[in-house]
Amino acid sequence: MDLAAAPPALLTRRHLHVAGDWADPSSDDTIPVENPATASIIGEVPAGTPADVDRAVAAARAAFPGWAATAPEQRAAHLDRLHTALAARAYEIARTVVTELGTPLKLATRVQTGLPLTVLRSMVELAARPAAEQTVGNSLVVREPVGVVGAITPWNYPLHQVVAKVAPALAAGCTVVLKPSELTPLTAYLLFDAITEAGLPPGVVNLVPGTGPVVGEALAAHPDIDLVSFTGSTATGRRIARLAAERIARVSLELGGKSANIVLADADLPTAVKVGVGNALLNSGQTCTAWTRMLVHRDRYDEALDLVAAAVAGYRLGDPFDPATRLGPLASAAQAQRVRDHVDRALADGARLVAGGPDAPLPPQGHFVAPTVFADVHPDSALAQEEVFGPVLAVIPFADTDEAVAIANNSRYGLAGAVWSADSDAALAVARRMRTGQVDVNGGAFNPLAPFGGYKQSGLGRELGAYGVEEFTELKAIQR
Repeated sequence: MDLAAAPPALLTRRHLHVAGDWADPSSDDTIPVENPATASIIGEVPAGTPADVDRAVAAARAAFPGWAATAPEQRAAHLDRLHTALAARAYEIARTVVTELGTPLKLATRVQTGLPLTVLRSMVELAARPAAEQTVGNSLVVREPVGVVGAITPWNYPLHQVVAKVAPALAAGCTVVLKPSELTPLTAYLLFDAITEAGLPPGVVNLVPGTGPVVGEALAAHPDIDLVSFTGSTATGRRIARLAAERIARVSLELGGKSANIVLADADLPTAVKVGVGNALLNSGQTCTAWTRMLVHRDRYDEALDLVAAAVAGYRLGDPFDPATRLGPLASAAQAQRVRDHVDRALADGARLVAGGPDAPLPPQGHFVAPTVFADVHPDSALAQEEVFGPVLAVIPFADTDEAVAIANNSRYGLAGAVWSADSDAALAVARRMRTGQVDVNGGAFNPLAPFGGYKQSGLGRELGAYGVEEFTELKAIQR
């Protein structure tokens, strides 16, 4: 099929998904969905209400005992059917992500669609072989599903972030109420089309679209939600944690990042720069794990800046359906303006502009920001400390390994990072010193079975693999 054909004619979705069926919302209010590449409205979804949340949570609560008691191999079979139904929609999912988020075609196909299918497949296997019971002295230690999960997901990876929460929750035996981002809700509807086709039991997974202040807060504060799983900004994560703390409910928070990419003096510099720039600009920089601080040894600094500028010049902005486009728009006008404000502040703080910037040419329409690189960024400056969430890279020199580690750890975040060195043992030693949840050594490949999550203000808990399933369980000790 030709993915580069005309964008899909997206139909307005007018329903919630509650208790196994499409249901009318309690209000006629709707939320428009925009194509950020054209700034045109392409559809709308219901603006959910607290009453809608109540209905969905009640359905999930009613379904929980039966789903929790379902044999692991039967839960795995349900997830397998869901994987089949979702994979059959891969073409439609990719085109929808391109249209409602602006992700370029290749990335939408390979990452936005391919990665969640890989994660779902891993959960099929994990659901079939749950964690073994353990005997500790005279105690039998077992894991049980935590209960009803409220999943609140962001706009930047609209299918992956949903699957990374819903699939392990189901594998663990939990039931779920999902609130997708109001910026990219249409992809979630395709997932629920697949859920309907797969025949999951009624109430096991429920959908309530809406805004964070209304639907998100209603979920976080709901007395029948046992765990809130949220991905998004650190500020919103704090709010959700406060609401959940009022009733001593558990939270799993995957929040912001300001990840450091350390390039040691003996590194393969062309490769380190090429991969580092690609990571920083992934999804137009709208990636929580983006390596947005490139730390380079002073002996290689000028050479690295030349390589960075050349690499960034190859990122073409434009129509995300054009196969030649490497960088799409930002998700919204507000997001684009926030990124521009960061660029302006960096210039005012004295950072040296190497590429891009406020005067770089842009497509005539859409929420585009040029890929921008700053050199000589002070480690304590706003650009080095705050999450930009756009195509902006800060390059920082260091004198020795100790200074590099100190700069990398000089952040309230700790989500991801990277180290490059011709000496793999030296790189591993640096990786061990970095206070962050994931570190790639010399371009190590992403592992969907490894625990994903952060230190410090990057969040609480872990996603993916067996660790992600455990997040949705409680431990019980039975003394005999």
